[in-house]
Amino acid sequence: MISPEGHGRVLPLHSWGWARQIDDLANMQYVAKATLPWLRIKPHSVYAMGGSMGGQETLLLVARFNTLLAGAVALDSPTDLARRYRDFARLANGRSLQELARREVGGVPESVPGAYARRSPINFARAIAFSRVPLQMFWSTADEIVLDQAHNSAALFRRIKELNPAAAVTGVAGSWSHSAGMAVNLPRALQRFGLLPPGV
Repeated sequence: MISPEGHGRVLPLHSWGWARQIDDLANMQYVAKATLPWLRIKPHSVYAMGGSMGGQETLLLVARFNTLLAGAVALDSPTDLARRYRDFARLANGRSLQELARREVGGVPESVPGAYARRSPINFARAIAFSRVPLQMFWSTADEIVLDQAHNSAALFRRIKELNPAAAVTGVAGSWSHSAGMAVNLPRALQRFGLLPPGV
C-alpha cells in the first residue's frame, strides 16, 4: 500500500486534481519499484482508493489511465470543482479555502473555467463510463464538507449509468459524516475486490 502526499500546481497540500498530480499517481508503482528494487507487483493488480480530494483524484485517474487499474474506490468525493469553489463559502473556513483554490487553480471559476473543468471528474464522465475499470463510489447525503453530493458524486454516478448502463460502477449512498465513509465503507469495498477476507 502506498499513501502518496499530493502536491498541487503551487500548493503542497491542496492538489485538487492537478494534472501532474494525476500523472504522479499513475507512475506510483514505477516509483515504488525504482525505490524498492526487490518489490514485485503482479501485472494488472493496482488499485486506487481515495476519500474526499483523494476520491476526486481517484476518479480522474480512472478517466485518464483506464488500462492501469484493476479497480478503484472513491469515497465522499467532490466531482465538480467549480461548484465546490462556490460551496466553500458555506463552510466555516470557506473564505480561506476559496483563496487557496484561486491560488492553486489560477483564478475563480468564471475567469478560468477550463482550469476548473480539467480538475472535475464530472467532465470526464464518458471516459469513466467506458473505462472498464471496476469502480465503487460512496457518498453521503449528510456530508458536511462536500455539501451538495446530489450534484457531485451522485450526479456523476447517474451520468455514468446514463452513458453506459453496463459500466462496472457501483454507487452506495448513506448518511455518514464526511470521511467517516472511509472507515464505514472501505472494508466492504476491499471485500468486493477480493482484497480482504469476508468478516474482517
